[in-house]
Amino acid sequence: MKVNWRLFFGFGILYVILAVVYWKLGGEAVGITAMGLSGGLAALIGYYLWFVGKRTGGILPEDSDEAEIADGAGELGFYSPHSWWPLPVALSTCAAGMGLIIGWWLTVIAVGALIISVIGFVTEYEKPSNSAH
Repeated sequence: MKVNWRLFFGFGILYVILAVVYWKLGGEAVGITAMGLSGGLAALIGYYLWFVGKRTGGILPEDSDEAEIADGAGELGFYSPHSWWPLPVALSTCAAGMGLIIGWWLTVIAVGALIISVIGFVTEYEKPSNSAH
């Protein structure tokens, strides 16, 4: 697991160094920004992998040569098999992007729909509390 976070931190440092060199050589602003943001994103992933590795002990079944496939099995999370909420989330996100091209009025409406869709998606399995029993 140490290789994962070190690799991404290395990419982060590399991109930042390349951004500085590109800036000193008279590069354009878009390239400097892209390389700087790439370095930040790589460092962010490296930090996440370091943090998770520290909390889990740093040894994964994938790191051991004697590990079996079943060693990596376990709870992956809950995925709703019949949820319709990803559809309005995707449509409102698409409408918000199109609103940047068509007009700000569409963006405002789509962001409102996106907020409602995300709230519905997140609270899909929440049950209201029945305090009057």
